[in-house]
Amino acid sequence: MEAGEEPLLLAELKPGRPHQFDWKSSCETWSVAFSPDGSWFAWSQGHCIVKLIPWPLEEQFIPKGFEAKSRSSKNDTKGRGSPKEKTLDCGQIVWGLAFSPWPSPPSRKLWARHHPQVPDISCLILATGLNDGQIKIWEVQTGLLLLNLSGHQDVVRDLSFTPSGSLILVSASRDKTLRIWDLNKHGKQIQVLSGHLQWVYCCSISPDCSMLCSAAGEKSVFLWSMRSYTLIRKLEGHQSSVVSCDFSPDSALLVTASYDTNVIMWDPYTGERLRLLHHTQLDPPMDDSDVHISSLRSVCFSPEGLYLATVADDRLLRIWALELKTPIAFAPMTNGLCCTFFPHGGVIATGTRDGHVQFWTAPRVLSSLKHLCRKALRSFLTTYQVLALPIPKKMKEFLTYRTF
Repeated sequence: MEAGEEPLLLAELKPGRPHQFDWKSSCETWSVAFSPDGSWFAWSQGHCIVKLIPWPLEEQFIPKGFEAKSRSSKNDTKGRGSPKEKTLDCGQIVWGLAFSPWPSPPSRKLWARHHPQVPDISCLILATGLNDGQIKIWEVQTGLLLLNLSGHQDVVRDLSFTPSGSLILVSASRDKTLRIWDLNKHGKQIQVLSGHLQWVYCCSISPDCSMLCSAAGEKSVFLWSMRSYTLIRKLEGHQSSVVSCDFSPDSALLVTASYDTNVIMWDPYTGERLRLLHHTQLDPPMDDSDVHISSLRSVCFSPEGLYLATVADDRLLRIWALELKTPIAFAPMTNGLCCTFFPHGGVIATGTRDGHVQFWTAPRVLSSLKHLCRKALRSFLTTYQVLALPIPKKMKEFLTYRTF
């Protein structure tokens, strides 16, 4: 889609589960994820099952016409060209999903030594966070279970790998802790981060691997150092539980989404609140039974860092341009729970309470040279380092996202 156009539904995946699983309980798609290289899509389709699907989707990913908008996973396993598709039976309800970056050569050798059944190839990994507090680690190419990480005492709600490829995994749980695991050391637990008073809903590691953001059923957001695993600061500003967070691709911005119907954009280095994106209803409610009809469920940055996507309880997927205070596009979606951008842009995936996944067109834009320079500089300069540069004030404001 061009900037300003409404998102179009490209495809919809449905679980197609056997009749004995047709109850509504535990059928939610709590998490959707693309592998960092864009070659795989993972989908927690409810009832303990994760689907691993090669990307792009084969028949219905059609740029012109978008004729085929529905596909049942029940038929996928029988169709031609689907041998690579994997079904992972996790044995428990799956809440969190995370792909690893491609590991470095030393990591591949370690995997081969400890897991001789795994071919000595680039090992793409999927981590799954389960209802019983376990984390299962899978090898994507083969569908083999590699490790089972134990430590959490309750639901593992979210997972995040360090983008550097070091195979450090962070997990967030309803037991009110975050835990740090080193998959190069047999999945050794190397740190427990305590301090939250409520269930931890989400965790996000900055692309430069320096910071970790965590949000629980609280109004404040915690920012941790990924170097010392200590608390840097608490971000205060929301009026209700914060449920989702994401860093910009250059690590210079942090967005948090809350049940208070707002997304707040922060400078993670200074703790300053840069912008508030309020989710107002397009149509008046049919009744006044739900005062939080626009409660947020999920927020994520686009890969080039110019757009945000949000999913709210008012049955809308919204797309926001970074420098505007109102959404540039809407799409109707019922019972949305999560969203994520395709790593190369152009597509947004959303998951629903019904166990479905939908793929939508997303804005495709050519980043300005100004933005590309800002993104490159901010990837290694903190806000304080930018402010110390001997450059004009307006340039500092642009580089620190203070111009909007």
